[in-house]
Amino acid sequence: MDILTVSGLNMYVRSLLDADKNLQTVFLKGEISNLTDHYRSGHIYLTLKDEKAAIKAVMFSGNAGRLRFRPKDGMKVLVRGRVSVYDVTGTYQLYIDDMQPDGIGALNLAFEQLKKKLLAEGLFDEAHKKTPPHFPDRIGVITSPTGAAVQDILRILQRRYPAAEIIMCPVTVQGENAAKELTEAVERFDKAQCADVIIIGRGGGSIEDLWAFNDEALARAIYKCRIPVVSAVGHETDFTICDFVADLRASTPSAGAELVSPEIGELTAAFLYYRKTVIEEMNGRLQKERERLLHLKNSRALRSPQEIIHFRRMKLDLLCGSLKASFSSRLAQKKNSLVEAAAKLDSLSPLKVLARGYAIARKDSSVVRSVNDVVKDDKIEIILHDGRLDCTVCGRKEEHNEKET
Repeated sequence: MDILTVSGLNMYVRSLLDADKNLQTVFLKGEISNLTDHYRSGHIYLTLKDEKAAIKAVMFSGNAGRLRFRPKDGMKVLVRGRVSVYDVTGTYQLYIDDMQPDGIGALNLAFEQLKKKLLAEGLFDEAHKKTPPHFPDRIGVITSPTGAAVQDILRILQRRYPAAEIIMCPVTVQGENAAKELTEAVERFDKAQCADVIIIGRGGGSIEDLWAFNDEALARAIYKCRIPVVSAVGHETDFTICDFVADLRASTPSAGAELVSPEIGELTAAFLYYRKTVIEEMNGRLQKERERLLHLKNSRALRSPQEIIHFRRMKLDLLCGSLKASFSSRLAQKKNSLVEAAAKLDSLSPLKVLARGYAIARKDSSVVRSVNDVVKDDKIEIILHDGRLDCTVCGRKEEHNEKET
């Protein structure tokens, strides 16, 4: 009996599976679990399962790099691959060549995944969107140089706003290199700052045809661009990631050209209207000023200035007379008040009391109010209405007491 090595056994089993034509191309439907995405190598490892069983699977970087969507645990998928054995570990597994989401197209799923990611990062926020200028001097156009879209854009811009300079940046809008060329075009415009607004777009097509405008790098380049960007991709019902991140979305390339260009005919009509309005306003103002000047010219002040002076003098004389009369009346009132006050003051004067025979006795400049204020031999002064007497106290007598000292 031959004794096999482990590696020999695994290689034998592998050769049996590899030789089976039925296992070279198999299609499986299942749910992803235990997903491991090795970003450095690009390989994807997972388990594909249904309600009763599971099988390990691997998708190498060459095939994984072509996926339009990002596989996740719990996602139901359809896969195509081959069955073999990884002889190093003896693991029976599925080697996946292609993978599609079950129930929804890969491109639609990739679109929704990227849209959700960029929305969460704020790339679609209205606060970040810029307003294109009303009268751009230079309009940048990023599109294919051979498509119908460029002809529509150029025709409309030439008809509506021939004053603007059109700066073309021809790119591929479909195919493997389209997304890269679109991204580089936006970055060149932003770096050179050679346009006031940018139109980026192409004509309609399938989701595959428009897929370059769903590129993540392009979306981030538009978001970072300092120049307002108008997305004009496909038809009115077509939506791309470029539409959501751009500052404005146009339903078609023709509509994009209309968004960035004012209508020259409307501008001309508006200019003529405002010109007429200004002329009418100026004529009306001039007529009012003429009438005002004529009124001043015919006024009495200019026709007979001496008469105005005489009138003013008469008015001044009248005011002076009125002022003098008022002053005299006021002065008379004050004089009468003064006389009345003097009479009251005179009636209360101590001199009047002295004239009636009364006298004031003073000792050392102080009024003697009581017999107790003096003693015998004190020198006192007696004030009469017509003079003063210097006296010596010879004695004193208190009223009601009749005691003499």
